[in-house]
This record gives sequence, C-alpha cells and structure tokens, in this order.
Amino acid sequence: METRYATDPEGIKRLTTEELRQQFLVETIFKPGEVTLTYTHHDRMIFGGATPASKDLTIKLDKELGVNFFLERRELGIINIGGDGFVVLDGETYEINHRDGLYVGKGTKDILFRSKDASQPAKFYLNSTPAHHKYPTVKLDINKMTPLEKGAAETLNERKIYQYIHPNNCESCQLQMGYTVLGKGSAWNTMPAHTHERRMEVYLYFDMEADTRAFHFMGKPEETRHLVLSNEQAVISPSWSIHTGVATNNYTFIWGMCGENITYDDMDHIEMSRLK
Repeated sequence: METRYATDPEGIKRLTTEELRQQFLVETIFKPGEVTLTYTHHDRMIFGGATPASKDLTIKLDKELGVNFFLERRELGIINIGGDGFVVLDGETYEINHRDGLYVGKGTKDILFRSKDASQPAKFYLNSTPAHHKYPTVKLDINKMTPLEKGAAETLNERKIYQYIHPNNCESCQLQMGYTVLGKGSAWNTMPAHTHERRMEVYLYFDMEADTRAFHFMGKPEETRHLVLSNEQAVISPSWSIHTGVATNNYTFIWGMCGENITYDDMDHIEMSRLK
C-alpha cells in the first residue's frame, strides 16, 4: 500500500508537472493477480483495485492500520468495472457482475475477490473509509438503479449519474460512491465547477480508448492546475480543490467521497468568473 500525505493549496503553487502527478495521480489501479491500494491522508481514504485472475485475492492490512484486520474500524465500497466476478465475505458469496457494486460494513473479517472467468478478470474498484458504526452489507445491482440525468448536449455535459453508496440505496458512516456516464458528444464531467470543504473526493476515469485523454482540473478556483489522465487512472481531490474534467472523447468516472456528512449535493458552486 502506497501512502500519500495531505497537502494544502499553498504547497502546490510551485510544483512541476511531475511533482503534481506524484502527489495527486495514481497511474496504475488494476494489476492482474494483485491488489493495489493507496492510502491518502486526506480524510484517510484508501482506494485501489483488486484484479483476481486464476487465484482468489484478499486484502491483508493490519500493522499498517494498527488493527487486527482490514475492516475492523473501516467500511468498504466496491464497483466492478471488469468481467463478472464474486466477492466472498466471511464465507458468504456475492455475485458481483460487470457494473454491480457492494457496500461492506465495518467488522467484516475475511474478504475474497474472485473472477468468474480468469481470461476476462473482474476489476473490483475499492474505496474504504474509517467507520464508527456497523451497517448491513448490501449488494448494489446496476439493473435496479435509476440514474439521475443531468446537463445538456449544448453545454457538453449530458450525463447519467448512478448513486451506489448513497442514502437512497444503503446506509453508510461517511462513504459515498457512484459513477457518472458521459453521453456521446459530451466531454465535461462537472462544469461549472464546485468545491466541498467538508469532504474530499477521489475520481477514477475509465471506459476510455487508448489514445483518449482526460484533463482533470484541480486547485483553488483562482489558481487552477491540471493533470492529464489516461484510461483507468485515479486522482485525489482535496476538500479545498475544485474537481472537474474534460476529455477528448466521452468516458465514465467513478466518484468516491468521505468527510463530515453524506449529503450528495452539499457543495459550494464556483462562479465561472472566479476561475483562473
């Protein structure tokens, strides 16, 4: 597990492109046969991927977190963006197919990730946050979700928002998670931009062609920076930062949030005139 320490807006003003990428960008999320995790000190979120091939995978973290098992004091969200698969929790098996999700409550001891077909491995994207209460584990079936439809073609941000870990679908301590699908001809995932000082966020960009690039904008509204991402790369967004992106083709991204509340629309909108 890689560790990324918290940052403040003053600290990024003089970073080079490479230094900015080292601080906020995670270039490799999915490795066949491995679990890859990043621990950001921004609200202590852990995120990454589990890509089981011929063998089951598990998360083995205890000394790093000062606990006896990974979810002793944490909750976990999972969305599968690969082939069909299974997640086994304390001996109970959940079938998590392509685009299905799973909320795993605090206190779950044994977690196994399994692909249905090793030649088309599952890609389980993981978000985990500290938790103070145990809520029930809930499978989140993509076929049972009704997305929010936002934006418009004329503003290049026509999109569907699927809320997985959200009060509409399941209870959680502080984790929220879902994904947004851009329509054909749309490129902006959020514009006008916003911040939410009470919560941080991680974006995973995916469903991108090999030569498609996403330009993720971050920083204070009056002094923005950008990161260029390719398929299946993730970016950390501190609470003080805007988080908006545009790409050379339409794409999908997973958003994961944690912090002071679980109110999805708790945000501070930024007037276009403030952006620099």
